[in-house]
Amino acid sequence: MATVVSYGAAGTVTGSCHLLEIQGIKILIDCGMFQGNVEEKNYEPFGFDPTDIDYLILTHAHIDHIGRVPKLVKEGFNGTIIATEATFEIAYIMLLDAAKILLEDYNRLYKKAKRRAEEDSIRKPLYDTDDVENTFLKSIIGIEYNKPFKISDLISITFHNAGHILGSAFVEVDYKEGDMSKKVVFSGDIGNKKRLLLDPLDNGVKTNALYIESTYGDRLHKNIDESVKEFKDAITSTMDNGGVVMIPSFALERTQEILYLLKKMIEDGELENIDVFLDSPLAIRATNLYTKYPLLLNEENEKKALRSENPFIFKELKLTQSVQESMAINDYTSRTIIIAGSGMCTGGRILQHFKHRLWDERNSLIFVGYQVEGTIGRRIVDGADFITVHGEKIAVKAKVFTINGFSAHGDQKDMLEWIDTFSGIETIYLIHGEEYQTKAFKDAIKNRFDNVKVHIIEEREHIYI
Repeated sequence: MATVVSYGAAGTVTGSCHLLEIQGIKILIDCGMFQGNVEEKNYEPFGFDPTDIDYLILTHAHIDHIGRVPKLVKEGFNGTIIATEATFEIAYIMLLDAAKILLEDYNRLYKKAKRRAEEDSIRKPLYDTDDVENTFLKSIIGIEYNKPFKISDLISITFHNAGHILGSAFVEVDYKEGDMSKKVVFSGDIGNKKRLLLDPLDNGVKTNALYIESTYGDRLHKNIDESVKEFKDAITSTMDNGGVVMIPSFALERTQEILYLLKKMIEDGELENIDVFLDSPLAIRATNLYTKYPLLLNEENEKKALRSENPFIFKELKLTQSVQESMAINDYTSRTIIIAGSGMCTGGRILQHFKHRLWDERNSLIFVGYQVEGTIGRRIVDGADFITVHGEKIAVKAKVFTINGFSAHGDQKDMLEWIDTFSGIETIYLIHGEEYQTKAFKDAIKNRFDNVKVHIIEEREHIYI
């Protein structure tokens, strides 16, 4: 009988890592980094032997789904990695950036510890850039959507468009147990129906079991049109006040959506005499990849990209690569928009902008993505009067906007409607959510689907499917 054990994204949103074993073949679905309050778990043993894993399937290239892959390789994984081509390209730049951040954090902590003569207490980074490079020297196979790929005589996998970020997929696993044919689907992260840039997610398939994320299983997003209006109002009101807008943004998808909207606002005459900075080398590289895969964009942007018209670049936009260029943004004190990482304010250049601008009530801070428990972003969203940035206490006086309609995740309604496109489901397993999210989502599923079992997965729980 096939088994699944979840070593991450069980009882929490981050750290996705699910081990599927069928007839002795071990398939790992994602190997993500833990974030927020549970980030210490990144340094713990996996709970399984990396040398035993035959295949690693990556659903998409967000760090909470790929962030521990170099650690897996470093500790002996020598199997085959399978993903879409776009996911591999994005994963490469994301993991190099993660290695850089890990080293910067280590060096900062080491210097402080050395002054206390406690440098031996500082653990080495989880991995380095050499480990990332070694990861992509492994056996890797890029596969397309909707084309079954056999990994053995008994098992095949099929990727379907998850509509989440560029190259994202939900994974259909077909396998045989004796004379019986069975299926299990792993959702990865599921996008909502109406996206600004990408094609919407594919409908479901016939399956016996469904592992589904629950990130927004407890709520409904604002309508995207309402969210766009709220975003525009936040931008224009701050510009009218002569202020600066700070947007902590994820390098993937959210940054590109923001650039797309700002470009349209300028073209429609809603914004003028402004300066826009994309202050993130990672986001700049990711944006370049979006135009490399035009067929993965929605019809409007696909046509633009095929005409060599970049949907994200406009003359008011300045791309800041170096630290010096980033620091020079401090000279801009009005009618300026700064898009910088990290999206949850756990590090990166956005913190430097907080030091210079968060205390000024003329300015605004716009959150356009989920803020995990324990992050600076979450503390601000929850109403903190002060935050601490690199040891300095900073007052939160800028106006704070939280616009969740831009989420790359589907909300409860989106996910229920997606479940409805499946057939044959016997059991739904809930992962990738905080406890309150999975409980609310379970109740919603039970209310809508009478004949389906629903189970909330606990970490390291053995499930027989």
